[in-house]
Amino acid sequence: MTDLPKLDQAYALVIRHFVDTGRAPHYTEVARSLSVGMEEGRQIVHDLVEELPAWTEPGTDLISSFAPFNSQPTHYRISVEGQQKWYGQ
Repeated sequence: MTDLPKLDQAYALVIRHFVDTGRAPHYTEVARSLSVGMEEGRQIVHDLVEELPAWTEPGTDLISSFAPFNSQPTHYRISVEGQQKWYGQ
């Protein structure tokens, strides 16, 4: 299990990435941003989603949903200042 400070960093990273880009980061982006190896980045993603109302796409390492955001289009569109690039859970 990833230590709590690293999970906190990963949580902030994923939320910031959603806000900035409208999508979840790939685990390789998580690894690079946290200065860890690719396998550790993948494990961090899985450890993080186990602790939150979040999940990966079944059978993959891709973040599908991460409260309050969803990577896949849903009926819940989120717009900020007229810009719509987010979907809600």
